[in-house]
Amino acid sequence: MYAIVEIAGQQFKVAKDQKVFVHRLEEKEGSKITFDKVLLLDDGKVTIGAPVIENAVVTATVLGHLKGDKVIVFKKKRRKGFKKRNGHRQYLSQIQIEGISTEAPVKKAAAKSEEAPAVSKPEAKKEAPVKKAAPAKKAAPAKKEAVKKEAKAPVKAAPAKKAAKKESPKK
Repeated sequence: MYAIVEIAGQQFKVAKDQKVFVHRLEEKEGSKITFDKVLLLDDGKVTIGAPVIENAVVTATVLGHLKGDKVIVFKKKRRKGFKKRNGHRQYLSQIQIEGISTEAPVKKAAAKSEEAPAVSKPEAKKEAPVKKAAPAKKAAPAKKEAVKKEAKAPVKAAPAKKAAKKESPKK
């Protein structure tokens, strides 16, 4: 059984008890985390999400935080004398996949419904005051604009050149 899951903006193919290096996660070492963006699930039959599979969850444990190997970035423009050398080490987290489940966590759905009480419509109207629109500026009369355009001197067209026929001498 394996799944393709999105973790920290990247997609990984994971299986149970697999160790994976991912971009640095906020959780502390030893904590358990769940990923609910499961894009594909193979448990004998392949299930593809659109875009994710509902009720599918991948649980993992954070094993540690570390830095990856040094990556050297070297830029050069030939025959110009330009060379630039940079490098960095990526911050990573190592996680171990504990399990892949297709059952929805019921506790989260029940907790959300209890936390958010329904707001009645009369209360919502009291809280949101109605703003009046600012008066629009009056447009300038069209006659003045037409007079201004006529006052400008018209552009004179360049005189057309007469095409002179050149007769070739006959032999």
